[in-house]
Amino acid sequence: MKQVDKLSSFTTIVADTGDIASIAKIQPQDATTNPSLILKAANVADYQPLLNEAALSAESLEDAADRVLVNFGSEILKHVKGRVSTEVDASLSFDTEKTVAKARRIIALYQEKGIGRGRVLIKIAATWEGVQAAKVLEEEGIHCNLTLIFSAAQAEIAANAKATLISPFVGRIYDWYKKKAGESWVESENRGVNDPGVKSVTNIFHLLKGMGSETQIMGASFRNKDQIIALAGCDLLTISPALIQELSESEEAFEPQLDKAKVQPLCRKPMTESQWRLAMCEDEMASFKLDEGIRAFMKDTMKLKEILRSLEAARGKAWAN
Repeated sequence: MKQVDKLSSFTTIVADTGDIASIAKIQPQDATTNPSLILKAANVADYQPLLNEAALSAESLEDAADRVLVNFGSEILKHVKGRVSTEVDASLSFDTEKTVAKARRIIALYQEKGIGRGRVLIKIAATWEGVQAAKVLEEEGIHCNLTLIFSAAQAEIAANAKATLISPFVGRIYDWYKKKAGESWVESENRGVNDPGVKSVTNIFHLLKGMGSETQIMGASFRNKDQIIALAGCDLLTISPALIQELSESEEAFEPQLDKAKVQPLCRKPMTESQWRLAMCEDEMASFKLDEGIRAFMKDTMKLKEILRSLEAARGKAWAN
């Protein structure tokens, strides 16, 4: 059996790309996007109509940016049976009210296209403020994907907010520890289950399942096939087309590493804001990678807006913002 087929028998495979052609080929259950993936896809000639339509319909630059995300998401949903994750502007990561408002706007744009909220996950950075926004949205029936998760503390408050899904990152954690170790890093000793990113997601899996949380865990940001196999059994794994292809070409045997039935029950009191902020302060890697991820997504969102502004300028017009 191909590894990708065996993996899909106990873990939902999600396509981690904004490239619609790749998604159409893979036909995954779900798909995830982020500003960086959308920016990459926006530079592909085949997808220019999605940008042109957004620019033509929009009343402002912000409106155009929202419409681009929804245009890509709507096209992606034609090729997946389940859901697409669409990310809120990362510049709102520390503003609960504006995150809630942006999420509602994105859902409204999807509904204009006849797409119900059940097929959309609103991606929000797992800051304290972002998690509070997700709590409000989940109570309204708007499902959320808390992203840029690098610590158990982030995962725990997201679960307590009853987020539909969380995305703990594997590859970015791996990158941080490898860079920090420098010449002392031994790759062969940090592969598979010993990978620091894999260990982090495994810890989160046991924590949330032990708490009895219904929040789904979706491992993300993979650098190699070993990381994916080491998390077999996780609720979902979002994987790039290149790594999905690699899994489809291998028949190497493996067994699931994560099993909800074997997790020990845990009883924990919800973390307060001060407890959470202290936990993040003490976690050098998580604090650095969360801030870095937000900055990177902000930068790519600005680049996308520059493309949209140039399209509007080419028509001899200019938005106020």
